[in-house]
Amino acid sequence: MITEIRVDKIEDLYPLITDQEYRDDIHRNRSNYIYRGLPDDTFKMETSLHRNCGDLSRRLEPAILENFAKYAVIGDPSIEGSVWRQMILGQHYGLPTRLLDWTHSSLVALHFAVTEENLAEMDDHDCAVWRIDMTEMCSLLPKNYQDRVNKNQQTIFSVDTLADVADSLAQYDNDMQDSAMVIIEPPSINERIVNQYSFFSLVPIAITDIEGFLNKYTNNTVKYVIDKGLRWRVRDMLDSLNMSERIVYPGLSGLSKWIARHYYVK
Repeated sequence: MITEIRVDKIEDLYPLITDQEYRDDIHRNRSNYIYRGLPDDTFKMETSLHRNCGDLSRRLEPAILENFAKYAVIGDPSIEGSVWRQMILGQHYGLPTRLLDWTHSSLVALHFAVTEENLAEMDDHDCAVWRIDMTEMCSLLPKNYQDRVNKNQQTIFSVDTLADVADSLAQYDNDMQDSAMVIIEPPSINERIVNQYSFFSLVPIAITDIEGFLNKYTNNTVKYVIDKGLRWRVRDMLDSLNMSERIVYPGLSGLSKWIARHYYVK
């Protein structure tokens, strides 16, 4: 079930940015959640593979990854023989993949929700931050997947732990069907992945309606809908917290985006 929460004033964001639970075993506070920010609350969650290839995704995905690996291996030899590494590297450079971006930071998700490519559209529509529970997602996995990730006392996979239970797309899709998906933490191949606190959901080919899947199989999924009249207020707050393009896109490109928005005339 998906719970929708309206955010109409700045104080309503407090539960989102303080989502942690106290753990008696370590006497510390920890969060089991990951987030995804969307600049328009009507946008559907969809992988770039499905947007690009539609109903032919299953047929075309192997060719996309094979051709990417053939030409990209010279730049990163580690992708040879690992479909998961090919996918993560390709996602970073704009290759259509079945990966869906998430972040462990609610502030990073808020940044993407309240930042438009065209700043003139900031007041035109509400935006959204999605939250899913990694522990709950892990509980949906087949037992051998749960056993493998629990062996390291974790709820998410790395490239290597995933390879231990599934070394091909066909095996993964057969194991997941339309009722589960793996959350994977990518290797730190660049500063952007590190700064964005990136995670990916590895969407099985049978799941074409991600929101329908979350509504049917999860209980802790939340969609925070942020009122369009609040977007500039949240955007300015994030800047004061040093959460901006210069952080999430390290380098001159991010710096230029941040400066351009800072001096944008409404």
